[in-house]
Amino acid sequence: MLSLAIASPVLAQAQAVVAPEADGPVTTVDDVIVFGTGQTRQQASITQAAIAIEAPGTSPLKAIERLPGVSFQSADAFGNYEWSARIVLRSFNQNQLGFTLDGVPLGDMSYGNHNGLHISRAIISENVGRVDVAQGSGALSTASSSNLGGTVQFVSRRPSEGFGLDVAGTIGNEDTLRGYVRLDTGAFGPASTALALSYADHSMDKWKGVGEQNQKQFNASLLQPIGRGEITGFINHSERRENDYQDLSLEQIARLGRDFDNISGDYALAVRIADVANNRGDTGAAVTNAASGRVYPAGIGTVDDAYFDASGLRDDTIGALTLNYPVTDALSFSLTGYGHKNEGQGLWWTPYVATPVGAPDQNGTAITAPSPISVRTTEYEIDRKGAFGSVNLDLGAHALEAGFWFEQNDFNQARRFYGLARAANTRSSLDFLENPFLTQWEYDFDTETRLFYVQDSWSVTEALTVFGGFKSLSVENSASTVTGPNKTGTIKAEDNFLPQIGATYELNADHQLFASYSENIRAFESSNTGGPFSASAAGFAALRATIEPESSKTIEAGWRFRFDQLQGSVAVYDVEFENRLLGVSLGAPILGLGSGIQNVGSVKSRGFEAAAVWTIADDWSAFGSFSYNDSTYEDDVRDGAGALVAATGGKTVVNTPDTLFRAELAYDNGALFGTVAAAYTSERFSSYLNDESVDGYTLVELTGGYRFVDTRTWADGTEIQVNVTNLLDEDHISTVGSGGFQNTAGRQTFLPGAPRQAFVTLRRRF
Repeated sequence: MLSLAIASPVLAQAQAVVAPEADGPVTTVDDVIVFGTGQTRQQASITQAAIAIEAPGTSPLKAIERLPGVSFQSADAFGNYEWSARIVLRSFNQNQLGFTLDGVPLGDMSYGNHNGLHISRAIISENVGRVDVAQGSGALSTASSSNLGGTVQFVSRRPSEGFGLDVAGTIGNEDTLRGYVRLDTGAFGPASTALALSYADHSMDKWKGVGEQNQKQFNASLLQPIGRGEITGFINHSERRENDYQDLSLEQIARLGRDFDNISGDYALAVRIADVANNRGDTGAAVTNAASGRVYPAGIGTVDDAYFDASGLRDDTIGALTLNYPVTDALSFSLTGYGHKNEGQGLWWTPYVATPVGAPDQNGTAITAPSPISVRTTEYEIDRKGAFGSVNLDLGAHALEAGFWFEQNDFNQARRFYGLARAANTRSSLDFLENPFLTQWEYDFDTETRLFYVQDSWSVTEALTVFGGFKSLSVENSASTVTGPNKTGTIKAEDNFLPQIGATYELNADHQLFASYSENIRAFESSNTGGPFSASAAGFAALRATIEPESSKTIEAGWRFRFDQLQGSVAVYDVEFENRLLGVSLGAPILGLGSGIQNVGSVKSRGFEAAAVWTIADDWSAFGSFSYNDSTYEDDVRDGAGALVAATGGKTVVNTPDTLFRAELAYDNGALFGTVAAAYTSERFSSYLNDESVDGYTLVELTGGYRFVDTRTWADGTEIQVNVTNLLDEDHISTVGSGGFQNTAGRQTFLPGAPRQAFVTLRRRF
C-alpha cells in the first residue's frame, strides 16, 4: 500500500493531508503531509492544524474549500451562518451529499434540516480533529441516505492521554467575542478512564444591518479502555441564535447596494411599508382614495425590498457510544448507538399576514391594536435514534467487512403565525416564540432507514489491490397530517444492489494509480418545505405512484505522485445523474409557498482535479489545487402531456462554478508562522435556463502569529494569532440560491459575502 510523505513544519498551519484511510485507523504526525494510502477513489482530508489556521470558530466546511472540487459559500466570515453556508462538491449541492461525525449521520445538513444537524452545531470547531472528503463517492459504510455525490466525514479529537487545559479568546470586527476552554483529565482511576470537557461562547454582530449571531456549545467525550478494545462516546449540546441577512435579487443589489439589509432597527418604517403594501392608513384602516398619497418611503420599491427582521433558533443535543473490540488478531467488530434531539424555529416578520385583533402576545395577553405585520415561523422537532456497526475479518490477501445502519427518525414540522402590536415590536427575534394565533399546517413525519453492506479488499499482488462490494439501502417516509392539506401517505426509496468496485496499482514507491466505479441513490425528504411532500396535496397524490429517487453512477481515476519535495494527486471523473429532481421556488421566499418539483431527467458531469504540496525549504511550503467541472442538464422539462415546461437541455447546472483555483504560501519556523491564500471561484448560474449569473471572484486571506516556545518564562505555551478574511475587500456575491432557484431570472436568492474583517486570538495550554 502506497504512503507518500514528506517532512514539513508548516503542517502545523494550513496544509492539506490527502487521501487517508477512511475505513481504518489514521495516524497523523504533526510534521508529515501524506498523499494517498491506497484508496481506490478520489479522497482528501484536512487535519486539525488546517482548521486551527482559520479564525477560531470557523466552520470546518470553510476549511475544506482548499481541497479540489469543493466550492464553499457563506455570507459571514466564519462560514457559520446556516441560511447561507453550503458547499458544492463537483456539481452536487449540499443536500445531495453525505455527512457524518465520528460515523454518526448528520443528515443532509440543509437549513431546514429534517434528518440531522449542521456541523457548526454538532461539535465545537476546535474539537474537530480531521475532515475526510470523498469528492465522488464515499465508503460503502457511510451512514447516509443522501450521498449521491461525495461524503464529508468529521472526526473529533480524542481525549488526551495526559492532563491538559486549553484556553483561548478571540476579539475582532463586528464586536466579535469568542471564548473557548477545554479540560482533558488524562487517564485516571482504576479503569484508566479519560474525559474531555469543552465549552465555547461565540457572539458577534452582523456585518451589515441590525442583529446578532450567537452560539453557546458544550462538548463532552469519553475514552474507556476495555480489555483489548475500547469504549468511546460523546454528548454535544448547542444553542444557536442568529439574525438573518436579507435575501437580495441582482436588481436589488444594483439599485440598493450590497450593504442593504433588513430594517430591524426601525419598526415604525416596517409598519409603514406594510401599510402601503396593503393599502392601509396610519391607523390601520383601509384607504379607498387612490390619491391619498400612500407611497413607499424613499429608496423602497416594493414590500419585498426589506423586511423588519428574520432569524434562526436551534437547540440540539446529540450523543453516541461506540464499542470497538478486536476479538482476535484477525477478527474485530465495532458497534455504535446514537441519538439526537432538536428544537428549532425559523422566524420571519412578514407583511403578507397582518396580526388580527385579539391575537395573543408572547405572554398570552390579547393584542387590541394589532400590527399589519406578524411573525411567520417554520418550526422543527427532531427525535432520532439509530445504530450502526461492522465486522472485519483479515484473511491476509483478503480484508472482508460487513456492516449495517438503522435509524428511526420522528420529525414534526409546522408553519405558525404570531401576533405583534402596532405601536412597537413586542417579540424578540432571538427567543423561541409562544402563543401563536394560527397554525397554517403541521405534519408528523416518520422515516425508517435500513442499510446493509459487504465488501472485500483483495491484495492480488504487492502492487495491485482490487476492491469490490455493494450496499442495500431502503428508506421509507411516512407522513401524517395534523393540520393543513392532506398529505398523509408513504413513499419509499429502495435499491438492494448499489455496487462499488475499484483498484489501486503501485507503479513504484512514489507513484500510484487508482480507479473506481460506484452507484448511489438519494432518499426522499420527509419535509413539507422540500422534496415530494412540499407539493400540493393533489400533486403529492400524483407523485407517489410515479416518482423515482435520484440516482448517480460515478467513474473516476487518478494518479498520486511524489517527486522529491513535490507531491500531490490528479483525478478525472464522469458522473451520470438520473431522475434529478429540481425544486422550482414559488413566489417570494417569505411567502413560504414551497417548491414545484420537476424531473429534469439526466445530468452529465465531467471534470478534472489536481492538488500538490511543494516543500520549498525547511520553513517554507506552497500548496495549490485546481478543479474544472462541466455539468449540464441533459433533458428539457415537460409536463405529463409532453408539453414543454422549461428548455433546460444543455444548460449548465445552477450554482456550479466550472473553475476553482486555490494557492497558498506558508512559513513556519516553530515560533513565527504565517499563511497567505488566494482562492478563485468562476461564474455561477442562478436560474435553470441560465439567463442569470453572478461573476467570478477572488478572495485573499492572511494569517500570522507567534508561538512562545522554550523561552523559559511564564509565556511558554502561549500563542497569538491574527486572521484577516477578504484581505482585499472584494465586493462579491458568495451565496447563490439562499431563496431557492427558479427557471428564469429575478429571484431574491443572493447573499453578498462579508467585507474585510480581522480577528485576534490569544491561546494558552496549561
